[in-house]
Amino acid sequence: MHWLFGDQLGPHFSNGGDGGPGRNTPLLMIEARSVFRRRRFHRAKAHLVLSAMRHRAAELGDRLTYVRADSYREALERTAGSHPVTVHHPTSYAAVRLLRSLPQVTTGPARGFLVPMDDFAAWADGHGGKRLRQEDFYRWVRRGHDLLMEGDAPAGGRWNFDHDNRQPPPRGSETLPVAAPYRPREDEIDDEVRHDLDRWEKDGDVSFVGRDGPRLFPATRAEARAALKRFLAHRLGTFGPHEDAMLAADPVMSHSLLSSSLNLGLLDPAECVEGAEAQWRAGRAPLGSVEGFVRQIAGWREYVWQLYWYFGEEYRDSNVLRHTAGLPDWWNDLDADAVEARCLHTVLAQVRDTGWTHHIPRLMVLGSYALQRGWDPAAVTDWFHRCFVDGYDWVMVPNVVGMSQYADGGRMTTKPYTSGGAYVNRMSDLCAPCRYRPGDRTGEQACPYTAGYWTFLDRHRQLLGHNHRTSRPVRQLEQITDLAQVRREESARGDAAP
Repeated sequence: MHWLFGDQLGPHFSNGGDGGPGRNTPLLMIEARSVFRRRRFHRAKAHLVLSAMRHRAAELGDRLTYVRADSYREALERTAGSHPVTVHHPTSYAAVRLLRSLPQVTTGPARGFLVPMDDFAAWADGHGGKRLRQEDFYRWVRRGHDLLMEGDAPAGGRWNFDHDNRQPPPRGSETLPVAAPYRPREDEIDDEVRHDLDRWEKDGDVSFVGRDGPRLFPATRAEARAALKRFLAHRLGTFGPHEDAMLAADPVMSHSLLSSSLNLGLLDPAECVEGAEAQWRAGRAPLGSVEGFVRQIAGWREYVWQLYWYFGEEYRDSNVLRHTAGLPDWWNDLDADAVEARCLHTVLAQVRDTGWTHHIPRLMVLGSYALQRGWDPAAVTDWFHRCFVDGYDWVMVPNVVGMSQYADGGRMTTKPYTSGGAYVNRMSDLCAPCRYRPGDRTGEQACPYTAGYWTFLDRHRQLLGHNHRTSRPVRQLEQITDLAQVRREESARGDAAP
């Protein structure tokens, strides 16, 4: 019997290959209620995961045994007993510990990623294991998988088009002029899932956060393939230039919305990046947009997965900045209506309503606010894990601990990713109607991001003053004559919603 976890739902997990099951090997999938008791997950995320698992069970029919139980261990003992069970490498340290405690289970290689973990470890060790920069890794993957290459050189003579792909949104436009993304249709399985979640909440068995509207993300391989096809044909071409921009009325813009499908195992990363490259080679998408998309998957997603395992489980406890403040209730409850700052209100409402927002609101609105207020990075990591449909332990530990909260002191990135309101104003249409002014750091109209940015630099000026990427703004602190007032007003704000 071969055990499929709930994020191993594509055919590349159930059919043959190195360490995989034979085509006729019986399959097992376990829906464990205890998973939903451990965290207060977003309701839309719980719906998506259960819908995807139950859809896959229906597709596999008699080959798969689908068990609903309180825990994985209980279900495995009831179904397999002492008989041997195989499983592909899971995606969290907690799951690894569970498998190691089950003597009848044999764990095979991971699937759903481009680079074997041993290959990455060898590459990282060769770089000293300390300064592992994503750009170096990305070029290595491009060469090794012959992605966007022309012989030994990168296509177009450049490894990345970051500079071209950082344009603000078009002036005067509330939305990007691009075809709408693929959206699935719910069916009777979704009805069943929603009924079960309602019952669990009513019984007081579990508690969720956020809203469960119509399912927005694929729950089947066919839906995920349709979403990929539509993105490549109709949205990829406009993806690159504005991938870092934000529009209040257009949270999706040209983003692919494929992260949840990749992280559920419904899509394999190779088919995504190879499909994008094919669009460029056929003259149907510009190189800058294609490279930006390829970098997100073959560069960043792959890099995050590998660092999660390479850095070890203790990495999640990194807290170089010694941030220990708790998350306020309005944040934990996704209470966007309590927030007046338009950028934070808009993004928090997107998370509340859909369990998703793209990478710049995550980093420069949500993550930046948490970093400036000195919130406990472990709590921030858990929040992102619970509240996003594509959030998993391996995704959020490096992304939040390393990049967003700079809790590792620079093992993953070269600087903290935070800014004042000027950045949000430049890259979005969120600031003009706001009650706060991005240029003000004191007074009733002081932007919470501008004030928060300078107090963050002030608190950590000794550490950040020795970083070549932050030393200049740290020196500017000496020129801010009202810094003491900024400190007082930020202290007075406390945990109140801005």
